[in-house]
Amino acid sequence: MTQVCGSRASSAAMRKSSQALGLVFWRQFDVKMAARVLWGSLSLLRVLWCLLPQTGYVHPDEFFQSPEVMAEDILGVQATRPWEFYPSSSCRTVVFPLLTSGSTFWLLRLWEEWGLGPGLVSGYVLLVGPRLLLTALSFALDRAVYHLAPLWGADRWNALVLLSGSYVTLVFYTRTFSNAIEGLLFAWLLVLVSPYMTWSPKPKKPAPGPWWHGWLLGGIVAAGFFNRPTFLAFALVPLYLWGTRGATNPGFKSLTWEALVLFPGAALTAAVFVVMDSWYFSSPSKSSTLVLTPVNFLHYNLDPQNLARHGTHVRLTHLAVNGFLLFGVLHAQALQVAWQQLQVCLRAFVQMGPLRVLGAQSLLASPRSYLLLLYFMPLALLSAVSHQEARFLIPLLVPLVLLCSPQTQPMPWKGTLVFFNALGAFFFGCLHQGGLVPGLGYLEQVVHAPVLPSMPTHYTLLFTHTYMPPRHLLHLPGLRSPVEVVDMGGTEDRVLCQALKSVTRRPACQEAGGPWLCRLFVVTPGTTRHAVEKCSFLLKNETLMFPHLTLEDPPALSSLLSGAWKDLLSLHIMELGGEI
Repeated sequence: MTQVCGSRASSAAMRKSSQALGLVFWRQFDVKMAARVLWGSLSLLRVLWCLLPQTGYVHPDEFFQSPEVMAEDILGVQATRPWEFYPSSSCRTVVFPLLTSGSTFWLLRLWEEWGLGPGLVSGYVLLVGPRLLLTALSFALDRAVYHLAPLWGADRWNALVLLSGSYVTLVFYTRTFSNAIEGLLFAWLLVLVSPYMTWSPKPKKPAPGPWWHGWLLGGIVAAGFFNRPTFLAFALVPLYLWGTRGATNPGFKSLTWEALVLFPGAALTAAVFVVMDSWYFSSPSKSSTLVLTPVNFLHYNLDPQNLARHGTHVRLTHLAVNGFLLFGVLHAQALQVAWQQLQVCLRAFVQMGPLRVLGAQSLLASPRSYLLLLYFMPLALLSAVSHQEARFLIPLLVPLVLLCSPQTQPMPWKGTLVFFNALGAFFFGCLHQGGLVPGLGYLEQVVHAPVLPSMPTHYTLLFTHTYMPPRHLLHLPGLRSPVEVVDMGGTEDRVLCQALKSVTRRPACQEAGGPWLCRLFVVTPGTTRHAVEKCSFLLKNETLMFPHLTLEDPPALSSLLSGAWKDLLSLHIMELGGEI
């Protein structure tokens, strides 16, 4: 009887245990499924927002280091060529612009030449085409994190949610920045290196990889260097970890031998870049020479006077400002983990002494320690340069999301993280210089509207106190265009009035007795509209593009609380007549 009661009790206990295990399983399943659904939703948002499109204008380099140049070269439209792409400077490789914006525009050109879709090319297509390609390439980041997370002790789907939910991915990685290409190459450099990493205090030599592995590593390093020489700052730690894998006492000799494995792939890739750049920057009037764009880039940027033209910053700007601006609480969490690791090292230093601490590999024999190196070492190296823009740090997103999504801990600060990324996406994706791209779309319709043959029309589009307008979005023919684009930058009020008077007094215009109907449009933010009013010209028409915020001429906080807040946060397109 006792045995029967005992068996019943044990079976009941087993049922309760199995029910508890089942409940835990289903909870974990629900969490993982929710993370997958969230990642899928954010991925769909990434694509749809690209097509919408995003109206925010983050930095002129998005346009003037790729699509503006390629549109002129391939489609023959009117564009502004930056100084980096003149043969006399040749500071930027043409390979990646050709592969991204160039390939997109080449397909559009073929589409038109074959007559498959006449009238397909427009400002919208010229804007979204290259962005859509970069958006597709951005999913290589997701694929990289999917492979890397288990190797670095991170929760795969939490890391993917952090990646896809970051406004850096939604805004920066969907645009034609060379920094986005740099981030993609850095992520896949980690993919190639990570399988050979070991976290044991007593490392063992891993099995050798296939022969092409070193070639591919060298090719990525060379491509990254030609894209942006700063890529070496990101590649330093991965290459060191790969070169010292399994070595009990790594030295210069072993690192040199491993570097030789990279040489064939690096040399072959570098040769391709040199040939392509030399072909692109050659000119009939100049004897053909080899063009080394990274050398020209370094020669220019190592001159302090040249850097001063682009702005100089305090050396701690990346650490104290830009890290928080891009990554928010994730950067704060990385600083916290780094402080905790530093405390462990200091305690070991006190207990063991300096010599034994330097030889104790167990202090660094963990994925989180190496992720800290992958994050903070490039940040420190980039901080050695006085010119520090936030976008220079976007390749650090991958090691950061791996660091901040450990398998053993829940994701902290979820609400703060969502709010921060929503705010960053709105500011950089919609608000910052947000009226300029839609304004160019409006002006494209104006200048391409049919006109009477008996009344030839000349258009002058004058931009003041805005970022440089990418002219290729107007889709103007390169030769004999009746449209003149004038970029006044942040000019003084007096100079602006003089420019307007010179435009309206041209002999060819009807106002001066000529045959041409001259239409003058001034594009300016609401905060500087008063400067145009001072010039005393007849206002024929005015169109507002909302929202638009320029940090160079921000509105006063008190004025935003008044009824004119919408006018101040808009870009004004004013058609002017003659002088009053």
